[in-house]
Order: sequence, then C-alpha cells, then structure tokens
Amino acid sequence: MQFHERIRQELDELRALDRFRVLPDISERNGKHIVVNGKSLLNLSSNDYLGIGDDEPLLSGYTQAFSETGHAMTSSSSRLLTGNHPLYDQLEQALAALYHREAALVFNSGYHANIGMLPALSSRHDLILSDRLNHASIIDGMKIAEAPYQRFRHRDYDHLEELLAGAAGRYRQIFIVTESVFSMDGDLADLERLVALKEKYEAFLIIDEAHAVGVFGEHGLGLCETAGMVQQIDIITGTFGKALASTGAYAVMSALFRDYLLNTMRSVIFTTALPPVILGWSLLTLARQSAMRVERQELLRLAARLRHELIERGFDVPGESHIVPVITGGNDLAVAMAAKLRGEGFLCMPVRPPTVPEKSARIRISLRSILQWEDIARIPEIIGD
Repeated sequence: MQFHERIRQELDELRALDRFRVLPDISERNGKHIVVNGKSLLNLSSNDYLGIGDDEPLLSGYTQAFSETGHAMTSSSSRLLTGNHPLYDQLEQALAALYHREAALVFNSGYHANIGMLPALSSRHDLILSDRLNHASIIDGMKIAEAPYQRFRHRDYDHLEELLAGAAGRYRQIFIVTESVFSMDGDLADLERLVALKEKYEAFLIIDEAHAVGVFGEHGLGLCETAGMVQQIDIITGTFGKALASTGAYAVMSALFRDYLLNTMRSVIFTTALPPVILGWSLLTLARQSAMRVERQELLRLAARLRHELIERGFDVPGESHIVPVITGGNDLAVAMAAKLRGEGFLCMPVRPPTVPEKSARIRISLRSILQWEDIARIPEIIGD
C-alpha cells in the first residue's frame, strides 16, 4: 500500500504543477481541422508538415493499388527472420539514391533508431557529446549505451570544442549527436561548424533530421541538404512519421556501418518488422515530398510571418523554422493560453517540463503547408489580449 500511496502522491503533485496529462478524445481529422472532445479545431499541433496525410486522392489511390498487389498486411516477424519484405529493399535503395549515399537502414520509429544506434556503435572506451536540448529518445539512447556522455550547451559550439579538446586522445572514438531542427524551440543547428569540428577532432557525427525532412532542402532531405553537408555527415537519421505522413524512421550511411548496425543494433534485431502496407506507403510519400518545393517555401514564409507578428507584440518566440513556440515560462500560463486558443477554435498544445527545461513552458504552434495566413492571422491578437 505504501507504493500505491506514493504513486497517488506523485500524480497529485503533477496536477498541482499543471503537468498532469490525459489522452485527448480525437474522433475525426479532416484536412486543416481536427475534432477533439467533440469540438472542431484548426489543427496546429500536427507534425504532418506538408499535409500529405490529408491527401485523400493519394491515400485512396494507394489503398486500391495495394489491395491489388496481394501483399500481406503484416510482417509477423523480425527482419532477420521472415519479416524482410522486398519493399524494405526498395525503400532503402530509394533513400540511398535520393541522398547519394552508399546505404540506408529503415527502423520502426525514430525512437527505435535513437535508443539503438548509440548503444550499438559505442562502448565504455568511447565518449558521446550531445546538445543539451536533444530529443528524449537521444538522451535515452545515451543512458542505455555503455559509453560516458556529456551534454554541451544548446548550440554552443565553442563549448562543444572545449569538450572535444579536453577529450582528445583519451577515448577510442568521440561521437557528436544533435538534432538539426530542434523540436521544441524550432531553431537550427550550425551544420557547417559541426562538420568542421568533426573533421578537426576526427569525431563521428550523427544528425537527427526528424523535424527537417520534407521541410528543408531542394529535395526535402533536410538541413543537411540545405547546408550542402549530406556527404560529410557520418549518419543522417530521418523519420517517416512527420512530414512524410507515414510511420517508421531511417538512417543513411556507409555500407560498412549499415552492416554493423544490422548485426549489433538491438532495436532492429529484436523487433517485429514493419508491415508491407506501411513500407509501400512510405515509398510513395517519400517520392511525393521530394517534388514539393513550392509547399516548402510557402510553409517557411508562413512561419516567418507568424513569428514576426508575435515578436512585434512582445512575445518570446525563438527559432527560425516551421515550429513556432511562444514561451510563457510558467506552466499555468501555458495551459491558460492553450485553453484560450482552444476556445477560439485553435488547437495549440501546451508543452511543460520535463519535456522542456524548467521555467520555459510554452505553447507550440506547428504549422503545415496546407494552411493560409487567413487561417492563423487572429492568433497574435487572441493571446495578446
């Protein structure tokens, strides 16, 4: 009973801090809108940045075509047993060709990728250096790995160099890992500086492009493509679960490291493979997004305009991407601001610690290319009153 009482007390503390979470009742998603708890709201909390998930003709055409292939709906096994459907090979070959890299490897999710990669590649003789605001999945991967790790101050590459210089010659291998577009702040990593540091200190560089794929780059390959650094980065990871409107994740790399991960990465070896219906859809959405240059440009213009309007009203709005966070500081203010927007027909979720650092609660506005300025123009006025 003592254990049960402690759990109750912890939940009560979360409620008192405005951190208690519940699952929303989502009954319908329809283009720009989503029905939550019976109310239709403009969906500003989706990671479907290009609106591909709401492309009904694309979905209905795929569903019809897939039903005619005779492919099974399930894999029922890991890839190393009987789950390695031919669509896996097609998808990984398409990714490698798109990035002009030797090889690619598909995972069940971005979380699977990040909790498995660092533990597979590193040992207690190595060191991992991670941006302080990296996603929880990267942090969990570091905790699982045997290698010691240190976190450098967010986007502070002078601090990163201090750590690299201090570690030089003391470890078998040093790994640098960072997101490119940070999911809660919407700001961007300096990939040119990171590549320069990687080369100077002979480090191994891993870039997580989860929130950049589909949005940045001529072909939607992310910030690495924009910076012209696709070939210089050891491993680039991306996800199908955001702008590509599917599920799963991937990494592009050399054939050597693909073979190594396939033989050592526990989240690949010991999980059931993705079903063929998902692999085929990912192939289709990958091809679709690569041609959506105009949509990418319009999305970033829309975000820049909203960010400017909010800053003009005195709000703290960091970043320079399609993710527009409005920092409130206190949890109660973030919850109240989200509730006010919901009352006016907008779904913008409050984000609170521990997802973000203490005293940096916010509402996170996630924009999509299917939105127009007229859809969101009232937001600065609503939260500014």
